[in-house]
Amino acid sequence: MALSPLPPSPSAGPKRRFLGPPPRSRGNRKLAQLAEAVPLAWESLAANRLRSLLTMLGVIIGIAAVIAMVTIGRGAQTQTVNQLKSLGSNLLYIQSGVASTGSPVSQGAGSATTLTWEDAKAIASSSSAVAAVAPVLNRRAQVVYAERNTSTFVVGTTPEFVTVRDFLPLTGRFFNQDDLNRASRVAVLGQTVVDSLGLSAESALQRTVRIQGEPFTVIGTLEYKGMSAFRDMDDQVLIPLTTMASRIVGVNAISGIALDSVSVSAKRAEQMDAAQFQISNLLRRRHHIVPPRQDDFIIRSQADLVSASTSVAKVFTTLLGGSAAISLIVGGIGIMNIMLVSVSERTREIGVRRAIGARSSDILRQFLIESVVLSCLGGLAGVTLGVVASALINAAFGWPWNLSLDAVAISLLFCMAIGVFFGSYPARKAARLDPITALRAT
Repeated sequence: MALSPLPPSPSAGPKRRFLGPPPRSRGNRKLAQLAEAVPLAWESLAANRLRSLLTMLGVIIGIAAVIAMVTIGRGAQTQTVNQLKSLGSNLLYIQSGVASTGSPVSQGAGSATTLTWEDAKAIASSSSAVAAVAPVLNRRAQVVYAERNTSTFVVGTTPEFVTVRDFLPLTGRFFNQDDLNRASRVAVLGQTVVDSLGLSAESALQRTVRIQGEPFTVIGTLEYKGMSAFRDMDDQVLIPLTTMASRIVGVNAISGIALDSVSVSAKRAEQMDAAQFQISNLLRRRHHIVPPRQDDFIIRSQADLVSASTSVAKVFTTLLGGSAAISLIVGGIGIMNIMLVSVSERTREIGVRRAIGARSSDILRQFLIESVVLSCLGGLAGVTLGVVASALINAAFGWPWNLSLDAVAISLLFCMAIGVFFGSYPARKAARLDPITALRAT
């Protein structure tokens, strides 16, 4: 009798093969390898703390120098712009032309006596875009009080100087139109002159000082202005223009009082170009200038001065930052040197890792990560040091502290690039070691 087949067991099912854990994606595998390599790099660097610290020193100094120089340079640039703007708003500066001693030798702008007080009066009365005009005639002279004396700039001008140049009295008053008309011997002192004469802003009032032997009564002191265009704006004495011409300079032009410059304030910022155009045409008519004859005066705007100062500051900041960046290259060479030493010392370790299955790419990655970690740690320490140093230096000079975030970011990226670039050769050398030769190393 034929046997019928047994019914299938209810628990029986299709055969399944054990496939192990699900395979990782390529991205996850790289992240896992990186997560393993970073702690190993940290342990390797921590095992030689002093050597690692000395290696990072070049990077620390380089990054700190770059950030400090760039931040200090920008602070100085901002301070210069602020000081130029504090000298008045919507300003135009008109200078006399160039005095020539024979072609091609010239004595520079302002050396010829081509501008006169009459020109300044004509500008004030005829130019619709002009708000105020302040003629300027200055000479360097000795100012004496009691047993003290100082060599300073004596500036002859008019009461409009206060409006045009925004030079307000700190104590006392500025001379008025009556003082100008009578050629009064009155003076307003800058704070540097006050200090040089051993006085204070309050005690200087009503004192008698001598300027080139002539007695002048101090009727006021000026507020602090600081440095501008490499000149101390507080190192000057202001007196009426008529007094300057009659007592200090004497008659200096047949056609009237010759000026060194004229400061002009436009009514509005958008009228600066119109004011410059009107002044140029007016002076050409008054001085009988027709093409091809060159102008015997020079007009510069406040915006031109700010732009020139900013350009110069940027050049110096770039040079300082570039010079400081050289030490980063030196730091990178130090990293490469120490990584080569590390490869030589760990030859047997490399052989053991290769023997238990590590690939050349694993060895390459390990040493490359050590180099990058070393460089980035130095970069972070350098950023901290540079920020603190720049803050202290700017505070000491009284400059605005404008932390250059782009310089910080670029420096950190540069650190990573240095770690990769200077760590590549030692890492490749370690990856190419023959496992058998490496295991035989002592």
